[in-house]
Amino acid sequence: MKNFTSAKDVTDLAGLVQLARDIKADPFKFRDAGKEKTMVLLFFNPSLRTRLSTEKAALNLGMQVISMNADQGWTLEFEEGAIMNAGSAEHVKEAAAVVSQYADIIGIRTFPGLKDREKDYSEQVIEAFKKYASAPIISLESATRHPLQSLADVLTIEEFKKKDRPKVVVSWAPHVRALPQAVPNSFVEWMKIANVDLVVTNPEGYELADEFMDGVQLEYDQQKAFAGADFIYAKNWSSYREYGQILSQDETWRITQDKMVNWANNAYFMHCLPVRRNVVVEDAVLDGPNSIVIKQANNRTWAAQAVVKRVLEGL
Repeated sequence: MKNFTSAKDVTDLAGLVQLARDIKADPFKFRDAGKEKTMVLLFFNPSLRTRLSTEKAALNLGMQVISMNADQGWTLEFEEGAIMNAGSAEHVKEAAAVVSQYADIIGIRTFPGLKDREKDYSEQVIEAFKKYASAPIISLESATRHPLQSLADVLTIEEFKKKDRPKVVVSWAPHVRALPQAVPNSFVEWMKIANVDLVVTNPEGYELADEFMDGVQLEYDQQKAFAGADFIYAKNWSSYREYGQILSQDETWRITQDKMVNWANNAYFMHCLPVRRNVVVEDAVLDGPNSIVIKQANNRTWAAQAVVKRVLEGL
């Protein structure tokens, strides 16, 4: 695997998930796979789970890890032909080439501005590093996708499913801030190649981009969507159509224990975290026996370790 930036980089999802399961059972099975190799992680926005789980994954494989908060005083220019007489002191052309000399693998985490949809969906940062870096690129979240999270989600569903093809529902939920579409975009993209029945439910105006929703069932009635669900994945996202806008904070879309019990099929509750309690989901659900969010977060390490192992194999 040369790069890992979306589901399109994975040719054998079942094999990758099985590798993650094998690693989870024996975390140091491949302790020398990354011996004398270095991973550099560039964070253009902060992280908790992604940073710690990816660092741990690399260390478990015997790699050395260098992490840099790239959003603190290191402003890069990404535009071609830019006249750099303003704030940016370095172009990505030089930066990517230089970092590649220090790293065997580069991890990059970036965030959308939620102002310019075309710019965000062009994945300017990730694509520039893929173009100018000579080392493989792993996405630690981008403007439109979060593939490490999604792989962990696939692994979690595989572990907890009670039938071969479970019903998985992605539900929009209210939030006080405008959030990107990266997690739901990515989750939908990965679920389309997983063995699940997928339904997306959201209020009108919150439809995800066609490139992700093509062939996916969309239901505007949350109760209908939840019927028979085995997994409920809650997530807020801002509008794609009216880009970056909060069109509604409808509290009736909050995930409640009543919905989980009376609408769904005694479903498991999933969320990528962090989550705002009693805004997105009520305490009774999050603290209940069917909440698997902590186990889901734990799987971030094993998903990342499987990805790094595959990338190392391609060096």
